[in-house]
Amino acid sequence: MKILLNNDDLNEALYNVSNLGFIPTMGSLHKGHISLIKKSQRECNKTIVSIFVNPTQFNNKKDYKKYPRNYKKDLSILNKLKVNFVYLPRKEDIYKSKRAKKIKLDKKDKILCAKHRNGHFEGVIDIMDRFTKIIKPKKIFMGEKDFQQLYLVKKFIEEKYNTKIISCKTIRDKNKFALSSRNLLLNKTALIKAGNVAKHIFSFKKKIFKKKNIQKIINDKKNEIEKLFNIKVEYFELRNIRNFKSSNKTKDSKIFISYYLNKVRLIDNI
Repeated sequence: MKILLNNDDLNEALYNVSNLGFIPTMGSLHKGHISLIKKSQRECNKTIVSIFVNPTQFNNKKDYKKYPRNYKKDLSILNKLKVNFVYLPRKEDIYKSKRAKKIKLDKKDKILCAKHRNGHFEGVIDIMDRFTKIIKPKKIFMGEKDFQQLYLVKKFIEEKYNTKIISCKTIRDKNKFALSSRNLLLNKTALIKAGNVAKHIFSFKKKIFKKKNIQKIINDKKNEIEKLFNIKVEYFELRNIRNFKSSNKTKDSKIFISYYLNKVRLIDNI
């Protein structure tokens, strides 16, 4: 495993490497990241993993500071997985050049997290653009856990580069809760509650399969979940997975939720 600490190291290591798989991460690796890495190793000749907590995608400075970091543990995991390259860039390696054109979301895309986290996805798309330009991977592996992020990045990157975004299923724990680095900020009681929220939504979605007036049922369920679990729900919406339009049927649609638990913001799609 080669650890690449700057762009000179990166360019030297990747010279003449073809069919390269890339997994962008912010560290605090879990089984979800591991599943992405293993998929890349199956499909690509070489695999590179980046660890970079990107400041531009945080619309809250406190959130950026408290984001869990554990580089020693992460490197140990990557070494055991026999990853070819680990890229640990500094901020100046990534942001040494200014953008010629500012990234702006279309009005129709300013929904869900984009509506509630001003500048977040612009920061995500910017960093993914810069990573793709530097690394030049054939495939980028991203999880469906943040489905809106996957949708927006895929649209931007595949239009601009000869790089495919590979969508990978969300990995969940035994309680149905989606794995996330942010879960490290929750205690055991909160994790159990989050699992119960996920199970409740899975059950609810099955029951509304052939119901009419689904939007009203969704709105009522949002209020019910807030009271039932004593949480603040930011959004709870049923949307089509292909175009993200509000939906009245469960086929080709997902329930998207964002809520706060112990002051930690959690998202899921079911």
